[in-house]
Amino acid sequence: MVSRDTLTQSSEETIQQGREIGARLKPPVLVLLSGELGAGKTTLTKGIVSGLGAAREDDVTSPTFTLVHRYAGAARVYHVDLYRIGDFHDLETLGLEDVFSEHAVVIVEWPERFTLRTDWPVVRIHLSHISENARRIAVSDESGVLSLR
Repeated sequence: MVSRDTLTQSSEETIQQGREIGARLKPPVLVLLSGELGAGKTTLTKGIVSGLGAAREDDVTSPTFTLVHRYAGAARVYHVDLYRIGDFHDLETLGLEDVFSEHAVVIVEWPERFTLRTDWPVVRIHLSHISENARRIAVSDESGVLSLR
């Protein structure tokens, strides 16, 4: 497994990091985003989705209440938020088993809430606050899909 830590000093830099990650992703891949509330998970996702060519950054919003957003441009991307999922039955209602049958990138916020089983390559990204605007973005590429060095 290869890991890389990056520090960003603004939302714009966090989005740019996301663009760089997105430009390297090739479906199918599961991206697991963890970090406390307000750490920048959705901000990073804006860049990832943009870097994949699936949508404009301004079109990417948090799926906190809808739970799943689908973007389909140059690539198909599903952005999933498990924060409000209470139990396994709630998880089943999302229809993620159908998503994993597609050739897509699946980005999951709050993956620690439930274990998602797939044979897809997995990229884990943990975001943490350093200061009001600064974030640490720790990327662990378990499958080598990002070619981090």
